[in-house]
Amino acid sequence: MNAEKERQFREFVEARSLHLRRAAYALCGDIHAAEDLVQGALVKLVRRWHKVDDPERYVRRIIYHDHASRWRRRAKIREDPVEDTPERGQRDAAADVNLRLDLRQALLRLAPRQRAVLVLRFYHDLPERDIADTLNCSVGTVRSQTHRALARLRELAPELDAHYPDDLPATEEASA
Repeated sequence: MNAEKERQFREFVEARSLHLRRAAYALCGDIHAAEDLVQGALVKLVRRWHKVDDPERYVRRIIYHDHASRWRRRAKIREDPVEDTPERGQRDAAADVNLRLDLRQALLRLAPRQRAVLVLRFYHDLPERDIADTLNCSVGTVRSQTHRALARLRELAPELDAHYPDDLPATEEASA
């Protein structure tokens, strides 16, 4: 890698690594696993840096695919992570800590694919087509998984509806 490409890669890592770690944490619920996912994805990225047009999209896709590979391997072993802070030393913008913890626990109880769809949709604010590309599935699958995941979240944490009625569409709506 020439000096210019290396500088560009370092700038990308400095600018986006915190965001990527937070997204990975939202996906897997474990800060150490999130750091491992991001580090592994960045290692894969640096090998192909000269060929990748959209590095963030490439890394995001690797993170979600590697996470899916991990939960497939450990499907027989169920681990519940202990409650710990996602980032030490970072100021948290959320006012209601209990609500965030409820949401976190509810997300961790979703199926991994449903959790991935919600993280991509509501954390990354990606359109359905990009989510489908990232997860290597159809747009219809993204829609149905989103619909089912939101319905399951309502079952697991009904108090979220009271706080975020506009963010979570009603389960009676048809997912078109």
